[in-house]
Amino acid sequence: MNKILKEISIPVKDELEKFNQIFKNNIRSEIKIVDLIARYILRQKSKRIRPLLVFLSSKLIGDISDKSYRAATLIEILHTATLIHDDVVDDAKTRRGFFSVNAIWKNKASVLMGDYLLAKGLMIAVEHKDYDVLEAISDTVKKMSEGELMQIQKTRKLDIDEETYFKIISKKTASLFSTCCMAGALSSTANEEQIQSLRDFGLNLGIAFQIKDDIMDYVGEKRILGKPLLGDIKEKKITLPLIHSLKVADKMESAKIINLIKEKKNKEKFQQILDFVKQHKGIEYSVEMSKKYTKDAKKRLESFQESEVKDSFIKLIDFVVLRIS
Repeated sequence: MNKILKEISIPVKDELEKFNQIFKNNIRSEIKIVDLIARYILRQKSKRIRPLLVFLSSKLIGDISDKSYRAATLIEILHTATLIHDDVVDDAKTRRGFFSVNAIWKNKASVLMGDYLLAKGLMIAVEHKDYDVLEAISDTVKKMSEGELMQIQKTRKLDIDEETYFKIISKKTASLFSTCCMAGALSSTANEEQIQSLRDFGLNLGIAFQIKDDIMDYVGEKRILGKPLLGDIKEKKITLPLIHSLKVADKMESAKIINLIKEKKNKEKFQQILDFVKQHKGIEYSVEMSKKYTKDAKKRLESFQESEVKDSFIKLIDFVVLRIS
């Protein structure tokens, strides 16, 4: 997997290496505890997919500029802050094979560290008057929060349908992918058509990415990274494979599955839910939906000239469909 990402990153390899140092410098602090947590976060190696999207988008239509680096830094800082906050909300104990920040420094310090990172990111944009990028990212933060709250509401009621599912993942996951591509474009051009095409590309890619992630919760591939099978169900999160299965199954059978999810202690329920999803082809349906959105993402690239960067974008789309983690 890392080999594939390295191949995809070749057109912007030097820029990503420079970015890593810029990112490191921007989250460090003279305050000891802040710097200690920042250095700990830096040990948790990220795939840097979001900066990759910024740089590829920028280079697809122009040159990578200082504004491109600032946009990539702001977005990665935002992403890091949201992960810290998510771990607090989910009471997660691990992140990328490490103890989570809240597992070590507790919730209060973790929330404040997330706030610190958000402030640092916003300051980067304000100091350089990158107001167009700041507007796009501020809108993304709003959408991500809305998506998270919608999911919490639906998790409590367990009444999510397919339309609502796509609203949630569009806001919660895909909006950030979309903004990465839009921010990269904004740093290279003022051409509204190109900016919109890349924004739409990122949205479709992000939706496909999340569907694939939800599929992997049912096929066991997450265990490669030490993540549990049916982890979403254990958190009472109903995603596309189950949503489709509940829709096509007999109403009484679907009601039985919902009751199983509500039960706190039932060692056999997870296998029953998995069998239910397999029986009603929820995984196959989700795979087809993922392919639909990757196909739509490729269409958004048709207007751009053939290049090494465009080839990397195509490979990235295929990576999303085929990735195993």
